[in-house]
Amino acid sequence: MNVREKVSLLPHSPGVYRFLDSSGTVIYVGKAKDLHRRVSQYFRPAESLDRKTRVMVGKIADMMFAVVNSEQDALLLENNLIKKLQPRYNILLKDSKTYPWIVIKKEPFPRVMLTRRMVKGGGRYFGPYSNAGYAHAMLELISQLYPLRNCKLCLSEESIAKGKFKVCLNAHLGRCCAPCVGTTSKADYDAMIEATETLLSGGARGLIRENREKMTQAAEALRFEEAQVYKDRAELLEKHYSKSPIVNNTQRDTDVFSMVSEGEEHFCNFMRIRQGCVVQSFNMELEARIEEPQEEVLAAFMAEMISKFGELSKEVVVPFPPGGEFAGVEVTVPVKGDKMELLRLSTKNAGALKAEKYRHEEKVNPDEHYEKVMQNLQRDLGMQDMPQHIECFDNSNIQGTNPVASCVVFRNARPSKKDYRHFKIKTVVGANDYASMKEVVNRRYSRLMAEREPLPQLIVIDGGRGQLHFALEALQELGIADKLCVVGLAKRLEEIIRPGDPYPLFLDKNSSSLKVLMQIRDEAHRFGITFHRSLRSKSQIGSQLAEIKGVGEATAAKLLSHFKSVKRVREASLQDLEAVVGKRLAATVYNHFKDEDK
Repeated sequence: MNVREKVSLLPHSPGVYRFLDSSGTVIYVGKAKDLHRRVSQYFRPAESLDRKTRVMVGKIADMMFAVVNSEQDALLLENNLIKKLQPRYNILLKDSKTYPWIVIKKEPFPRVMLTRRMVKGGGRYFGPYSNAGYAHAMLELISQLYPLRNCKLCLSEESIAKGKFKVCLNAHLGRCCAPCVGTTSKADYDAMIEATETLLSGGARGLIRENREKMTQAAEALRFEEAQVYKDRAELLEKHYSKSPIVNNTQRDTDVFSMVSEGEEHFCNFMRIRQGCVVQSFNMELEARIEEPQEEVLAAFMAEMISKFGELSKEVVVPFPPGGEFAGVEVTVPVKGDKMELLRLSTKNAGALKAEKYRHEEKVNPDEHYEKVMQNLQRDLGMQDMPQHIECFDNSNIQGTNPVASCVVFRNARPSKKDYRHFKIKTVVGANDYASMKEVVNRRYSRLMAEREPLPQLIVIDGGRGQLHFALEALQELGIADKLCVVGLAKRLEEIIRPGDPYPLFLDKNSSSLKVLMQIRDEAHRFGITFHRSLRSKSQIGSQLAEIKGVGEATAAKLLSHFKSVKRVREASLQDLEAVVGKRLAATVYNHFKDEDK
């Protein structure tokens, strides 16, 4: 029986399917709410599939499936099979780091310590923490609150009773309650361990309230030293959690998921909220091997978090509905309020993971990094060719004076300053940005064509529809408008204007595509403004000399060329001036400045 016949016999039930190649290797694992309908989609006409999916389908030689009771069961089974089989075309969970955990050891008088290796039955584990600094801060807080032991002594009731141990330095300093010499009973020690578990589970609010109550009771009973201990613990907890993002004291226990995508790479964050505090934050990168909807990627991330941390909270906050159902869980897509603030915080963490990776790539392997940036820009703008050569135009003038334009060139997503060009506007009178843009674009590309220089793949116009329209007119007159990708970048909302499209394109503000477009636009603006200021300054200086009766622009230019500044002209001797402009004009200039100094 061939694969298509097997697909036709699939049940309309939730389940997991596996595609195998001719060697019997599993190349893809997927889940489905309806196996028959989902798997059939892979065998539609090839034109309806993206390129990578077509390649995968061409390698399918066999198929296996398993029926499960619910969509959530299918999601979890899919996640387990992907991690076990590592299929070539599945989403890759990039989680090679060994994250730290805080463990309360399973032993007499348990220790609380940091570990990067989980041992089954070795104790109760809390984490993992994607930020090792936060894990160390939690351990430091615990050590300040509760004087628990950190030694490796094997403490049994018999060894303690026999007096085998001596008090250590930590005990003398008040950092250990010294259970090794019987100073602290097992019941008192277990009470501190129980409070530590509560703290690590997110019960800080309850501990603060409990310590405040015990402080009041001890003070009323005139046990002031004991009251001070409870007061110090409450204040330590309040100080520590004042640094944690607090939503409000009535916030339900919530899990938050967010995702920032860049092409096939997806950067995800999971946050766990307990009693209004963020008690856990975990980042992970996922890479889609074939085109996967964002909803499916989010569902895969959620399944991975369930496998790491157990069941989800009763309420889950997400940026959009995931591609799957989760029994007993209320999924919320917020638009405002406290939950929206939580989602923004989670998205900020996901964006930080992406930025960290891209900074590392740029430093370690810049060529590969910038090629990826160009690939993303090509995809986001729907270009046929990769934009290895980009040019951007900007106009500069103030109240119509000294109108200029600039052309900035990026090659391989990086500035190529030797190719930058300035333009003085020649044919346009006054401040007419539209006509100036047409003139400059025409001059730039008519010259490149005459010199048989390569044209850019992408032209960026700093401005809106008006500037873009006139730039296109210039390119059409040159007969190259259809050969180039031209877009306008408006400053107000950073929207991308495309010819013939009535709706602007808005890219994610964290996307590398928008960042490189903004970078080249800002560089063109900077380059143009610098040139404009230079011209304005020269014209103002020249006008000071031209105000002298008998001195024209040519004479003023000759004086500035020789003396470099008006100040040096003012300070020059009569003989020095005569050597440049002759006796008559020299006397006029010399006497003008002498009269001013009187």
